[in-house]
Amino acid sequence: MLGICRGRRKFLAASLTLLCIPAITWIYLFSGSFEDGKPVSLSPLESQAHSPRYTASSQRERENLEVRVREVEEENRSLRRQLSLAQGQGPAHRRGNHSKTYSMEEGTGDSENLRAGIVAGNSSECGQQPAVEKCETIHVAIVCAGYNASRDVVTLVKSVLFHRRNPLHFHLIADSIAEQILATLFQTWMVPAVRVDFYNADELKSEVSWIPNKHYSGIYGLMKLVLTKTLPANLERVIVLDTDITFATDIAELWAVFHKFKGQQVLGLVENQSDWYLGNLWKNHRPWPALGRGYNTGVILLLLDKLRKMKWEQMWRLTAERELMGMLSTSLADQDIFNAVIKQNPFLVYQLPCFWNVQLSDHTRSEQCYRDVSDLKVIHWNSPKKLRVKNKHVEFFRNLYLTFLEYDGNLLRRELFGCPSETDVNSENLQKQLSELDEDDLCYEFRRERFTVHRTHLYFLHYEFEPAADNTDVTLVAQLSMDRKSVIQLDLANTKKAMIVPAFETLRYRLSFPKSKAELLSMLDMGTLFTFRYHVWTKGHAPTNFAKWRTATMPYQVEWEADFEPYVVVRRDCPEYDRRFVGFGWNKVAHIMELDAQEYEFTVLPNAYMIHMPHAPSFDITKFRSNKQYRICLKTLKEEFQQDMSRRYGFAALKYLTAENNS
Repeated sequence: MLGICRGRRKFLAASLTLLCIPAITWIYLFSGSFEDGKPVSLSPLESQAHSPRYTASSQRERENLEVRVREVEEENRSLRRQLSLAQGQGPAHRRGNHSKTYSMEEGTGDSENLRAGIVAGNSSECGQQPAVEKCETIHVAIVCAGYNASRDVVTLVKSVLFHRRNPLHFHLIADSIAEQILATLFQTWMVPAVRVDFYNADELKSEVSWIPNKHYSGIYGLMKLVLTKTLPANLERVIVLDTDITFATDIAELWAVFHKFKGQQVLGLVENQSDWYLGNLWKNHRPWPALGRGYNTGVILLLLDKLRKMKWEQMWRLTAERELMGMLSTSLADQDIFNAVIKQNPFLVYQLPCFWNVQLSDHTRSEQCYRDVSDLKVIHWNSPKKLRVKNKHVEFFRNLYLTFLEYDGNLLRRELFGCPSETDVNSENLQKQLSELDEDDLCYEFRRERFTVHRTHLYFLHYEFEPAADNTDVTLVAQLSMDRKSVIQLDLANTKKAMIVPAFETLRYRLSFPKSKAELLSMLDMGTLFTFRYHVWTKGHAPTNFAKWRTATMPYQVEWEADFEPYVVVRRDCPEYDRRFVGFGWNKVAHIMELDAQEYEFTVLPNAYMIHMPHAPSFDITKFRSNKQYRICLKTLKEEFQQDMSRRYGFAALKYLTAENNS
């Protein structure tokens, strides 16, 4: 094998040399044609090229040069064909973008033995890399419970979707909270070639509840042990991931590693990168038994069909029962039991190179897994400190994680060309609506946004809700829920009222929020606060009548005026926002106009207020200010909205058109 590898290296070196020759020739010719920024002659004859005497000679030289260039190009094409054939037979270290399959990079391992290519069953770096079919579905299993884990799963999924080229099937073992959140998220996300199935984690508790576990993951940290029993019987293999994982490469590369398993290898794992299982972290430290440094179970390749035939369920249960007699509990949840099984049955493991699970906990050997951060494939935030962990490259890791945390998931709704997706009714309806739009319309982007289904992440933070018996619940559509004495006094549940919350703003990035109306008025007088948009758009909130609000002790009514756009509290069954107004401009104005048309009373709350904090201009307001076409489209949409108002409300809607013309 070593001889073959050397032979291929020699061939590659020779090929690269031949490929470089024409490039060097061109560089030489090109550099030789300029001196001090001026053209110089390529030959002694060219200095007199403008002379009729030398015109024919120069022309012949150019023709000869062109012929030689064509010959070199043909040689290059021939060499490329030879290289392609050689790469098809030898090691493949690049993904093929144009063929039906693409090869996967193996890279270096995480121990001296692995670097030498002799770790149990691992092939050398010159070995043939198996391919993953273009439309082969990759199966991923994740255990997820609660609000925090649901947020982590979304970041993980975005990192996988960003790099993926294959259809994906997520198997989520989730509690009721996570299932409610993630089912809504994926349903509204509508990512092509992605399927999601849920498995009730609460029904699996009895399978592992007999195992005492000290790890912060609790009972859910043991559920990877029962995946052979939980997942469909016809599912042969699956990649199992912790929720605190970030991918930096195509997950298909990891899926391809299944083809390297030999004999009785059924588990693909990366060596643990801390000294935990060596038992030397502190005096009397007594970890569970493990093979050497042990293995980390944040990333696992499971050959489910073989595991079932080996009676995996019985194997891990017997091991756990035996070890618990002395250990009394697990410290690292399922990882302890996996390692105890492997200690007795080392033939079960295929050791993955450590860049497939770079473990960012304190005092690990993770920095030995990569020569450069570009070598990374999977990052595992397996320390309770998470983003605060110590590592010399932690800024890079943190930025990568935050990139996917903040990444717009709508950008990942891209089709996999050549891979048919399962029929989705919501997606089909959306495509039908979009197909009816005129793409040549200069306001096409605005009209398209009306039909956009936005991803919905329910309950981003811990949330418990019990409906009020008198139906007076109030929800601020942001992050918070609150109750007001005003809801009952104004009989909001049975009347058509819009309660206005007066809005103020500060130009300071740091502000001590006023705890009372008196404190707010003092800050207003000192110039620390201003009425909202006082400097740039006074009439947006002027009808609130801030002068009256200063001394008001009871709610008071105000009338609608053109361009009025206050923040209001209304009943759940109020008119919805008009979806044609996206980005910047007229969304609140149109909504308030619709409320007025439906005879809602605008009532200002005397003891409520909100403060707008400064922030960088949005992308849409920048477009509004700089793009004339954006402003033209907004004007067109306003006119269309007013026409619709006239059709819906008849003569009563004339006042809006008149007010708009007079403003």
